[in-house]
Amino acid sequence: MAVGGGAARDVLRPRADARRNRALVLQAARSAFEEQGLGVPLGEIARRAGVGAGTVYRHFPSKEALFRATIVERIELFTDTARDLIDVEDPGGVFFRFLASVVRLASQNKALCDALAAAGAGRLEPSPGVGRDFDEALEALLARAQQAGAVRKDVGITDLRALLVGCLSMEQATAAANPGSAAQGRMTALMCDALRVGPAVTKLPPEARNRHESRCEVCGTALAVARTGRPARFCGGTCRQKAHRARRRTRRS
Repeated sequence: MAVGGGAARDVLRPRADARRNRALVLQAARSAFEEQGLGVPLGEIARRAGVGAGTVYRHFPSKEALFRATIVERIELFTDTARDLIDVEDPGGVFFRFLASVVRLASQNKALCDALAAAGAGRLEPSPGVGRDFDEALEALLARAQQAGAVRKDVGITDLRALLVGCLSMEQATAAANPGSAAQGRMTALMCDALRVGPAVTKLPPEARNRHESRCEVCGTALAVARTGRPARFCGGTCRQKAHRARRRTRRS
């Protein structure tokens, strides 16, 4: 009996080790994808997990498969939250608060940003039905907000998904350029106002400005600080030519 019990334990041990290794790979992948998105190398994930690349491939046949496994639960959480809000009062307020929450949470997670962008372009389905379920739940919130007269009726789920992905990208860029700035959330407020019916305008967070920064004299684009030589006056050749033509017209007149 003792031999049989030991044999059973020997059979079960590799399975336990495999489960442990899979959990380590998933944990490491979740962290790496959140920081770097789909571009993170598999070797980096294996290093973080403390396993070999072969171990990663035994559990996940490709990086895309591993990526899907790390984000499914996050998208399902968004979907479940949207479903829970469908029958809540104030459908307009609920809709805009949900959108703002998705942008705020996803903009801090590069993996979610990449997943939502790829799904919107038809390049990625995180898991059978997951992307469709999220779209349906979001569309239900949109329909209720439109019926309540809070959202313009010429907007559909395709428009909304494109706005959401674009807003995520812009909020990420704002956060990278101005860490901790009050300007974060500005793009979300603009997106929500674009969806509203009537003259209601959300108070925007203050625009991030560096009092020492210089801007193009033609288009107003912020210019990089010159390390040597004279400070730049224009963002590029096009604006420089426009300024030159304007000076010539002034001289002639």
